[in-house]
Amino acid sequence: MYSALSPGCVNVRVENLSQRIAAAKNHGFAGVDIDVFEVANIVDSHGADSITQQFEEADVIACGWGLPTDWRSSDENWKRDLEALPRLAKAAAAIGCFRCATWVGPASNERPFDENLKHHIERFKPIADILGENGHRLGLEFIGPKTLRANAKYPFVHDMPGMLDMTSKIGDNVGLLLDCWHLYTSHGRASDVAKLNETDVVYVHVNDAPSGPIDELVDNVRCMPGETGVIDIAGFLDALKSIGYSGPVVPEPFKKELADLPNDAARLDLTAASMRKIFATLG
Repeated sequence: MYSALSPGCVNVRVENLSQRIAAAKNHGFAGVDIDVFEVANIVDSHGADSITQQFEEADVIACGWGLPTDWRSSDENWKRDLEALPRLAKAAAAIGCFRCATWVGPASNERPFDENLKHHIERFKPIADILGENGHRLGLEFIGPKTLRANAKYPFVHDMPGMLDMTSKIGDNVGLLLDCWHLYTSHGRASDVAKLNETDVVYVHVNDAPSGPIDELVDNVRCMPGETGVIDIAGFLDALKSIGYSGPVVPEPFKKELADLPNDAARLDLTAASMRKIFATLG
């Protein structure tokens, strides 16, 4: 288990792979996510070694990539992106980056629960198959805040048990993108994480919450990891450690004050400090 960076999650702009790696290395992150399209283009033109060498020289891990498939909209878009996915999956595999993830909406105004579950399984199964053929695991993130589904016609999967049930119906290489914010806002606990298997967790996000009733929390009003202590981040990390999770832990605070800082270096400094703080709880 190691601290990793997804630049966009902390309002940091990177223009290319070299800047992405440098941002992680210079601020003490052990890993950084990749832009899989950029990686595939470089692999096609210069080979995978040109990328792996950069990561090795910086002593930084290529830790994961966002699912690039448009599975949310039309059949046409989904099928188009399915055709493009093998090339991207092969490129990520060539540089040793085997964790892919996306999020799943907690409600629908179009499909009742059972119909929506069937729809998601049908959309994700071929994606998981392509990823699995190339050695990848797929992490699906449930979205916890009640405020995001309160006005929707049909609630959908929005907690850990529900998402684990859905992933079990998709494929053996499918598990959780587990975010401590969404665990907390869905009334989950660190003790629930301790009951998981290591293979249940593909990718991890961390942050903290403002004080107030859980069911009134708003998704884009969060805090830096360990900032308020409202979320039991120490218990969360201890639970992950107890099940043998060895992957990236990525800050995703969605904090307005980060965007207000004068530059990316300041954002990275603050984020790195928060990650050192929570990892210190592991001893």
